Amino acid sequence: MTLQELYEILQQLNLPIAYSHFKSPMEPPYLVYLVEDTQNFGADNRVYHQIENLVIELYTAKKDIALEKHLETLLNEKELFYEKIETYIESERLYEVRYEL
Repeated sequence: MTLQELYEILQQLNLPIAYSHFKSPMEPPYLVYLVEDTQNFGADNRVYHQIENLVIELYTAKKDIALEKHLETLLNEKELFYEKIETYIESERLYEVRYEL
């Protein structure tokens, strides 16, 4: 999956979206997506197959189960496997739900 394809999928949620970060503070809810790292497959001393680990971060001011389910349904419809991690960011007073693809 390319970053452009992921962006097009996330646009269906009708939320503000940015790669990595926004240039100015945003009012939640909003999404951030990025390539966190790679797990490339090597052969003959070179990258034979590049694998990018993509991350989607959903930020909300309060726990929004319906929005999470909407995003998860979208990912499932596109047959994208994910792991989900949730945390509360005390200093920002935001919930972060992280989807690692």
